[in-house]
Amino acid sequence: MTVHVVGAGVAGLAGALALATSGRAVRLWEATALAGGRCRALADGSDNGTHALIGGNRAALAFLGAIGARDAWVEPEPDGLPVLDLADGSARRIALSGFGWWRAARRPAGLGLSAAGALLRLLLPGPDRPVAAAFAGHPALLRGFVEPLTIAALNTPAAEASTRLLGTVLRGAATPATARLFVAAEGLGPGLITPALAALAARGVAVTFGARLRGIETARDRAIALVFAEERIALGPDDAVLLALPPWEAQRLLPDLPGPQSHAPILNLHFGHGVPGPVRFLGLVGGLCQWVLVRPQGIAVTVSAADAESDEALETLAPRAWGEILRAVAAFGIAGEWPIKPPACRAVKERRATPRHRPGPRALPLRRPLANLALAGDWTDPDLPATIEAAVRSGQAAARVL
Repeated sequence: MTVHVVGAGVAGLAGALALATSGRAVRLWEATALAGGRCRALADGSDNGTHALIGGNRAALAFLGAIGARDAWVEPEPDGLPVLDLADGSARRIALSGFGWWRAARRPAGLGLSAAGALLRLLLPGPDRPVAAAFAGHPALLRGFVEPLTIAALNTPAAEASTRLLGTVLRGAATPATARLFVAAEGLGPGLITPALAALAARGVAVTFGARLRGIETARDRAIALVFAEERIALGPDDAVLLALPPWEAQRLLPDLPGPQSHAPILNLHFGHGVPGPVRFLGLVGGLCQWVLVRPQGIAVTVSAADAESDEALETLAPRAWGEILRAVAAFGIAGEWPIKPPACRAVKERRATPRHRPGPRALPLRRPLANLALAGDWTDPDLPATIEAAVRSGQAAARVL
């Protein structure tokens, strides 16, 4: 009675932990040399992106607690998110929850009564349409708050992003407690992936790396064998499969699966220059950088919905980003040595980072398309955009149906 979990991304790790905790024998297979999927730490120790959680991500935070990693995540900006508008140089702290907007200094730019009403309408049932269309009458709020939030949460430009999904995100961060922002103090490796693998090892879960699943043999609505390059694993009558793969890989193995057909890229830049002091998290509007994570180990920049930027060479990206970082740290008084010349930088370009979260019905697969096979992955969650929270929820949901 073994459950074979295929894919050691966050969804697979969460599903494997849920199954092992319930007493099932679990074997975990991963095609690459590293666990974590799009949240992995790269071979040199750097993260592949600037990942954050909020207090409303209950499943993800509970998962961190279950693997003993909750204390590895810190709240970098408890007094509000520092945001620099590169167009006019204005710098302000914005409360992430509307309950903090009673103070004028913590409100987003352009937030008047009419604009607040447009935000409130996102929280209510209504037609699903592009975010930019819903805020066409409030350009200042759209530019300085709604669009950055949309791009961060949905990885889709506001002109084509779903108001329904953005409303789901806003409802999940409506209170001061659920809007709190958390990041991994030392990175995703020590803060998520390594403790998850340790928790699985403690429960007897074996992980096989470098094992890409080539095919799934089926008969009478069941998976009967998993075919890897080096071996064929026959499945007994009580064995099961939890398939936690990106949509294009799942559809390669099960061609009739519905799923997203269009994806959006994310660009991450990692500068080999850190500064002592607490972890900081900065937002920028009107330039290349969107989010800047400052840690002693280095400085990371995330550019979501990076359709144009993903095709730009590192030789031009690095100086552009570094110039914006220098303006941001000066605006918010972040101490440390800040050289004018950009330090060493590497780019991580995720060409298919997430689905494009557009208005309208989503092509979602069945959670259990075969009697003994369940699907996981952030793209399979029916309610949330593709996020760490959705990945954890999907892995646990797949474990439950098995």
